[in-house]
Amino acid sequence: MSTILSDMTDMRSGTHVPVLAGELIDLLDPRPGQTAIDCTFGGGGHAQLIAERLGPEGTLIAIDRDPLASERFEELASEVACTVRFIRAGYAEALQELTDEGVRADVVYFDLGMSSMQVDARERGFSYSYDAPLDMRMDPDQELTAREIVATWDERRLARTLRDFGEERHSGAIARAIVRRRERNGPDAIQTTQELVETIVSAIPAPARFAGGHPAKRSFQALRIAVNDELEQLGQALPLAWGLLRKGGVLAGISFQSLEDRRVKRFLAERAQGCVCPPDLPVCACGREPQAALLTRRSIVPSAGEIASNPRSSSARLRAARKCREGAV
Repeated sequence: MSTILSDMTDMRSGTHVPVLAGELIDLLDPRPGQTAIDCTFGGGGHAQLIAERLGPEGTLIAIDRDPLASERFEELASEVACTVRFIRAGYAEALQELTDEGVRADVVYFDLGMSSMQVDARERGFSYSYDAPLDMRMDPDQELTAREIVATWDERRLARTLRDFGEERHSGAIARAIVRRRERNGPDAIQTTQELVETIVSAIPAPARFAGGHPAKRSFQALRIAVNDELEQLGQALPLAWGLLRKGGVLAGISFQSLEDRRVKRFLAERAQGCVCPPDLPVCACGREPQAALLTRRSIVPSAGEIASNPRSSSARLRAARKCREGAV
């Protein structure tokens, strides 16, 4: 989601503010005794609200690969009455683990992208707004970093990554600029966020540099997605999450950029589709029945008031569907 954050911190008050919280709660409608899975725990803003509604007989399972999230989870666990569990892993891996255990859930939701605690940890290099080591790992234990990508990937692979994951119009020029800087100054020529910003800005034509926000926005998004394998994770996680839902359960996703939103939208729409026979066929031959009832025909977006108080929430999109029958995911 470029630098838009899925979990917000109100800079004026220091209070953690989960995006589209009321709308998400209304759609999920968590009830006492149910089981909820938070696939992207982050700072725990949504999880806190969900847990309060599950009551002592309910269960909250939280997933996150960031060790900072596990620290915040310990705080939440001491504050809520429901049974709680934390799995430190990518959500695709964790959902597979829960599937193998035979867990069933009433509520599963994703709040995709970076959390505020990740971008606030400057040394992790997620933001182009300040100088820091070029890292971008959501799981600091993994090997691949943004610095390694910039230092070792060839021009074609860099350009494809910037185009496919950042929808960057100038991906080719930026990739060439990165490679040329390496050729002049060695593979360690770009080690910090500001060195990368300088390289990106130098490659973009002057009239286009600030036409759509910060000139490095899309490239940083692309590198972060590549480092953390975010789209592949999401592609694996959605069917796993759907498979964990009981009949009548709800799956929801909050996205902050079009690549994620399109995947969530397409996944839910495919499960809500019924007969796929040609329209001129007089009788249905496929026997396909919808597995889902869409709860959002169009994505839900933040109100003007929420955007005013949390400007970073402006690109958020919420979609949800209820599982109306069992079947292949």
